[in-house]
Amino acid sequence: MTGKLNAEQLVARAGEIIKNESRGLEALQAQISPSILLVVDLLLNRKGKVLTTGAGTSRTVAERFAHLLSCCGIPALFIHSADALHGGAGAIQPGDVVYIISKGGQSTEINQFAEIAIKRGAKVIAHTEKPESTLGKLADAVFHVVAPEGVDPFGMIATGSSLTNSAACDVLCVLLLEASGYTKEDFGQTHPGGAVGKKLAGENH
Repeated sequence: MTGKLNAEQLVARAGEIIKNESRGLEALQAQISPSILLVVDLLLNRKGKVLTTGAGTSRTVAERFAHLLSCCGIPALFIHSADALHGGAGAIQPGDVVYIISKGGQSTEINQFAEIAIKRGAKVIAHTEKPESTLGKLADAVFHVVAPEGVDPFGMIATGSSLTNSAACDVLCVLLLEASGYTKEDFGQTHPGGAVGKKLAGENH
């Protein structure tokens, strides 16, 4: 027994949770619109690097996104928005793109960070549910991503919604990978370690 559920009920409940999160991913497909072109264009044709940021669970999604962008040949790093207000914003240079993930787009530190980025000559992309928010209005481009109701426990703990937002970032990674012509051989130069590195080394011999 686990709580009030027996093993059979627990397995059934696990399946329901997976179906619920899958519903969030299915809803994402209908949200992709031609406006994604501007987001991809800013990321692909930037003159500098990409800096990603977010607060709370959005922070973990932003960190993951920065890593995957780098894997796809787009130089990217995560920057902590709160720390950036204490000097870290000096990492922002003209030609950079700052990619900000914020559900509501109204977090004070996030928007202050966006304002600094703009003043320092960077472009800002807002990944948000609220294009009309302060962040959305500050941004040069908006990736409008909405997780459907009911995918998060209490409508607050970002389980299914973080999966949906991660998938939206995956869409950008693959589009950029294909648009830039970044190859498996290119990837092999920056990933010599681990099982992936050994596999790539074996393929090249």
